[in-house]
Amino acid sequence: MKKILLIISLLLLGTIVSGTPIFKVIKSFNNGELKKEFNSKPGNSLTLDLKTGASIEIESWDKNAVYLQIKYLKSSDETIDVSFEETENGIEVSSKYKNRKNTDGSIQVTVQVPRKQDLDLSTMGGHVKIDGVDGTIKGSTMGGHLDFSNLKGNINFQTMGGQIDLRDSDLDGKVKTMGGRVKVTNVTGDIDASSMGGNVIQSNVKGRSGKSIGKEVNISTMGGEISIDEAPNGAKLKTMGGYIEINKAGKFAEVETMGGNISIKEIDGWVKAKTMGGDIDIRSTGDLKQSGNDITLVSLRGDINLIIPNDASVKLELEIAYTKKYRSSKPEINTPFNLQSEESKEWDDSNGDPRKYIRATGNFNGGKNLIKIKTINGDIKIKELK
Repeated sequence: MKKILLIISLLLLGTIVSGTPIFKVIKSFNNGELKKEFNSKPGNSLTLDLKTGASIEIESWDKNAVYLQIKYLKSSDETIDVSFEETENGIEVSSKYKNRKNTDGSIQVTVQVPRKQDLDLSTMGGHVKIDGVDGTIKGSTMGGHLDFSNLKGNINFQTMGGQIDLRDSDLDGKVKTMGGRVKVTNVTGDIDASSMGGNVIQSNVKGRSGKSIGKEVNISTMGGEISIDEAPNGAKLKTMGGYIEINKAGKFAEVETMGGNISIKEIDGWVKAKTMGGDIDIRSTGDLKQSGNDITLVSLRGDINLIIPNDASVKLELEIAYTKKYRSSKPEINTPFNLQSEESKEWDDSNGDPRKYIRATGNFNGGKNLIKIKTINGDIKIKELK
């Protein structure tokens, strides 16, 4: 039998500064669903504090109203208290278990809000989906997928475990997962996206228009691949394990992986790239006739390939270390420049495995930009753009 215990407390707590009273309703239920609608103004806030845990789905509509539908998902005798409170600034909804010893019940919250609406969301566990909202959006879930689309404004949202999808939006801020894939697509704005353990992918993400100096792409993950389409204001990327790929970057690229290949297809600026194990492929298209575009590339095991303009003003410092056991043939330095080179005659065991070194240096067209490349058991190749 449907059991809904309704406790209504209509509190007229006097009049607040503006003369608007506070209205509060507490409803208790253990099956079925609750529905509630409130008048709202564009720019008001909606706060959800769901200590029971719940999935949340929010979408905008054309009405100046907030409509909530709360559905009891799991069959249980556990009663959940839901509080609805209307204030001058918006709507506040919270949920908690009536009996703290029994937490079997779970709910789903579906909300429709005005297009211009601030959101402050907290759930002890469940996915969060938001579509079509313009405002300040912040919140967290203790575990669940974040699915955000057609948003505008500012965002600060975190999941303790789950993937993140952010797409078709115009906003600034950050999204973070403690474990899961992050994908940002078709977004304009300054977005920091990070994962403590998962791939991070950005496609067609552009900095804030109208700014002379925008914000760089800043991504870190404890383990996963990073793929960036464009970073016109530079990129700072780090992963504890996985490849890093940049299609096009301006100003600078500072990238590091604890294990994986690095590929930058086009960079107009300075570069620092390091991998603990993998190949590095860089194509520099910037003005290397002027200073300020130094390139530093380090691989602890792998080949390094660099392409630079044919009129570059560079100073080259190249080094290959090769060990006795790892390679059957000696690695090579291959460039179009006439370099001064030397090779150590004795095996050096001061850094672990005995190794010899091949070093080459040169100064060309004034040497305004330092190109420093080091690798172990890999080839170094430098080519000029035609």
